[in-house]
Amino acid sequence: MLVRTIPLTEPLAISAAPLTREAFAPFGDVVANPRPDATPSNTAPEAIARGELPCGAISANQGTAIQYKGIASMRDLYGTAPSGKTASPRMTMFVCGARTLVSGEGGRREGEGEAAADSVEIKVLERHPFTSQTFIPLTADETKRYLVVVAPTLEATSGEESLPVPTSASASSDGMKLPGAGLPDVRKLTAFVATGAQAVTYAAGTWHAPMIALVPRDSTIDFVVVQFADDVPVEDCQEVALEGAARIWVRVTEMAREKALAKL
Repeated sequence: MLVRTIPLTEPLAISAAPLTREAFAPFGDVVANPRPDATPSNTAPEAIARGELPCGAISANQGTAIQYKGIASMRDLYGTAPSGKTASPRMTMFVCGARTLVSGEGGRREGEGEAAADSVEIKVLERHPFTSQTFIPLTADETKRYLVVVAPTLEATSGEESLPVPTSASASSDGMKLPGAGLPDVRKLTAFVATGAQAVTYAAGTWHAPMIALVPRDSTIDFVVVQFADDVPVEDCQEVALEGAARIWVRVTEMAREKALAKL
């Protein structure tokens, strides 16, 4: 549901970086094998029990599997939503088509006569204030990539305090800080290139762009999306439109895409 329009008065151009758990931590979780070099055949259950692997790893299935129990978090904060409606877990699918890279205001490189077609324009940001949201790409093709764009939340002004968001008491059980009712800080927009071997979980209330598939023309990435919802539009999804004379561009260089694959 569109809740605000943010006027853009100055252009912004940023470059996407490879997605990592550490860099994305302020916005949520990266769901990926944290130790792809460790397998059940080369890692003894005793070593796992000693805590030699991250994310709460345990030996499972009679020693034939490794389970990472702390790979990501899910949150249902609808208990404080104004409507009082009970939310339910949802599993949906987004079939995301390829985005064409264009020459943006940030696409011109020093020494080049023409701007490079390596940018995506960001026109909308959204958040799900009462739920985490996980995007899981269904692809065995590790060369497929997608763009994850996020922004921190500004302090709420009197104009935003009417937007429904969880109360601070919602976080008291696990100590996690909530971003609040403020609008996105578009000047601190951050972008990441993810691979088909990585899923992402946006923390509740995290401002983010709709999913952007970086795949060949006429191809897609299918995402399974896991979240909670109560079917009250303003509680499930709040959108802001980025409009004005200026524009926001995210540059996706080939180097960034190659580095994203190198992280696997």
